[in-house]
Amino acid sequence: MSTAIATEVSVRQTLRGVALTEFEELYRSNVGLVTAYFARRCSEPQEVADLTSETILRAAGSFGAFDPRRGSARAWLFGIAAHVWAGYCAQVANRRNAMVRLAGRRALETSEIEELAAKIDAQQAGRKLLERCSMLSANEQAAIELVDLAELTPKEAAAALSLPRGVLRMRLSRARAKLRKEYYVDE
Repeated sequence: MSTAIATEVSVRQTLRGVALTEFEELYRSNVGLVTAYFARRCSEPQEVADLTSETILRAAGSFGAFDPRRGSARAWLFGIAAHVWAGYCAQVANRRNAMVRLAGRRALETSEIEELAAKIDAQQAGRKLLERCSMLSANEQAAIELVDLAELTPKEAAAALSLPRGVLRMRLSRARAKLRKEYYVDE
């Protein structure tokens, strides 16, 4: 199904009766202008079609809120097109920034890969414990992870979580009891 036909079907589903007739008139008299607006800004036909469709769909969705006392329907439609374009530009910029960040990462050397693989293997028991901890509350999980995996003392873990030591000890005790109960039930 072409983009124009898909857009028209979506618009018809969104609008009913008089509003549909009014919007169809707005659409037919301005779709070429909106398409040209995006064609001046994009070099890819698919982008032009997608941005035009997005504009028309947003306009259809908010057509009931259009107030002719505030300006012409064409100006309103181009305001929507400008917002669609701004959103598109922000997405492109975000993708570009992400690619720059990724490109700036250096490849790991073989020795570093081997060292990290060994660390990953060494943490297999810790991963299994964290999987078992999924049934615990987030607070209990944090207590178990800091004391039993990161090997902090209860005093250090309490400080890291900004808790009184007694509260941390209670959470830790409850969490360990739940884990023991689950472990013995599973076996």
